Amino acid sequence: MDPRALRKLVESISKTVKSFKKYEVECLIILFYDLVEKADVRLDNVGLDRVAFRRILHALFGMTDDKLMNRVFFAFDKDSDNCINVNEWVKGLSVFLRGTLEEKLKFCFEVYYLNGDDGCISEEEIFDLLKNSLYQQSPEEETDEGIKELVDITLKKMDYDNDGKISFADFEKAVKEDRLMMEVLGQCLPKSEICLSFEALAFRHIDTS
Repeated sequence: MDPRALRKLVESISKTVKSFKKYEVECLIILFYDLVEKADVRLDNVGLDRVAFRRILHALFGMTDDKLMNRVFFAFDKDSDNCINVNEWVKGLSVFLRGTLEEKLKFCFEVYYLNGDDGCISEEEIFDLLKNSLYQQSPEEETDEGIKELVDITLKKMDYDNDGKISFADFEKAVKEDRLMMEVLGQCLPKSEICLSFEALAFRHIDTS
């Protein structure tokens, strides 16, 4: 990318992403195009497909759960074109690296309810997510009965209006009472030490602003 086009893109993205300085936005843009080139993705648009993005989540952010990585991909892919463009990359990373509690809440909830039509996490979805999460931690076969018990416990802790599903209002209230509830259905945000390592790698350019 020529310097003029890069500057224009930095200015454009910086207007909507306030958590990064301009030089940091520039670093993330350069990293994005470097990753796209290495991934050698054959797409009509310049971007990262699901396979390439999952590799990045694994290599740079230590994620290992295929199902949740797919859901994180869809949460990043705001225009639902099955490709993460440079704007979506920077905006998604702003939540990963510098997100407020509210932004992280919204992101995690979006990852969890992704397949729902009513904007709520259903009992079936809670069951699937818990089963998947438990399998990642211990590949021994979990009994459906044991997981159903965990679903009941989760609903008791989070379903404040007792309608058998978790709305965003339920989720927000539960997390504000106990931060550990944020990723109760599976890890969809990188750990803080990994974020720091990523920043050290990505922002190694000197800040001249």
